[in-house]
Amino acid sequence: MTEIADNLSALQTRIQKAAFAAGRDLESIQLLAVSKTFGVEKILACQAAGQLAFGENYVQEALLKIQTLQDPRLQWHFLGPIQSNKTRLIAEHFDWVHSLEREKIAQRLNEARSPNASPLNICIEVNMSGEASKSGVKPQDAFALADYISRLPRLLLRGLMCIPEPTQDTALRAQRFSELRQLQQALIARGHPLDTLSMGMSDDLEEAITEGSTLVRIGRALFGARPTHPNQ
Repeated sequence: MTEIADNLSALQTRIQKAAFAAGRDLESIQLLAVSKTFGVEKILACQAAGQLAFGENYVQEALLKIQTLQDPRLQWHFLGPIQSNKTRLIAEHFDWVHSLEREKIAQRLNEARSPNASPLNICIEVNMSGEASKSGVKPQDAFALADYISRLPRLLLRGLMCIPEPTQDTALRAQRFSELRQLQQALIARGHPLDTLSMGMSDDLEEAITEGSTLVRIGRALFGARPTHPNQ
């Protein structure tokens, strides 16, 4: 498991270099370890190297890990599509949701979140590339959804998330990230104090940081090749 510690160190170096090149404060950028399909032992190895924030896509798989570890220091982020029948479990066990795209789901998360818990941190997922097969709201629809979320007392709207279309065109990837940042600025001007841009993964974290990412979601570059999940 020393390989994971080495990978984490290499990623931190990449993030540091990208932040320096962009003239940004390193402290403004968080690494989220995307641990979906990987076992508890890899999460523990990552935690031993100093990583505390983990991202999951599958509710039942994530709950097994959360309940096995039972460590209040760990922060859990839900990244996958949200089914209506899973909103209660997500609201009860996660600290963040990055993939909100519907008012109905926002309402259900709000109703299921305990009033004794801190508000559930929310990012709206935005489909910046317009791909029909991709989740996320259209950029122009983010405004109404943001207004709706902000009226729900047990949710806290923090920012936006996107996944650009698969491409080796670094300029196009940078363009998508820039467009998401511009949308964030428009929402801030509308009165939403957003502080989070969840964008950038193993292959494009540098472009994302240049364009203002505050949270990069890293799986493969940290944990290695991802096992096939039974839901896939």
